Amino acid sequence: MKVRNTIRGATVTAATLATLTAASAVVCAVPLLGAPPQPVPALDLGRYLGTWNQLAAVPQFFSLSCARDTQARYDLDPAGNVTVDNTCTTWAGTPNHISGTATVTDPVTDAQLHVSFPGVPTQDQLEGPTNYIVTALDSDYSWAVVTDPARLSGFVLSRAAELSATQWDRIRSAITAAGMDPCVYLTSPTTGGIETIEPVCGLRPAT
Repeated sequence: MKVRNTIRGATVTAATLATLTAASAVVCAVPLLGAPPQPVPALDLGRYLGTWNQLAAVPQFFSLSCARDTQARYDLDPAGNVTVDNTCTTWAGTPNHISGTATVTDPVTDAQLHVSFPGVPTQDQLEGPTNYIVTALDSDYSWAVVTDPARLSGFVLSRAAELSATQWDRIRSAITAAGMDPCVYLTSPTTGGIETIEPVCGLRPAT
């Protein structure tokens, strides 16, 4: 894979990639900390559908090829399950995508799901245990925080490309409330939003 020096303002160096890889390895080694994080009390699945921008995430091996503009689009299929279409721009500037299916595993809140991706080891079964928990959600569905029962993954999703300093403060509090450290979340460069890769714990966007 050919890596460019810069992609629309996001500096790309060997050190950056090494840091992301190391962070991913550390996160994957973290054991389950007590009980799984709690989902939001109720999720209106209809309002949750649509396109979300990934503004930050806990680094994962499967996402290292994504350099910027990572998005997830959720829709309903004829069977009533959620179709998942994840897209991003790679370090080479080319589009990348993967499609899957999400099924609700918690009919009480609708905020816990099992997401599967055909052909991906350990994630290729349509039915399975919960691996996607919406732990925080703004009242207007403008942003959400998602993790899994073992807290090995984490995503900050937003309808808009950028969030205010006040919104980021609330997100950091939500991450902490879920039993995680905001410092393990790194920002995802987004056109029209934050262009750098940095820990969410120290993020200070303009108000």
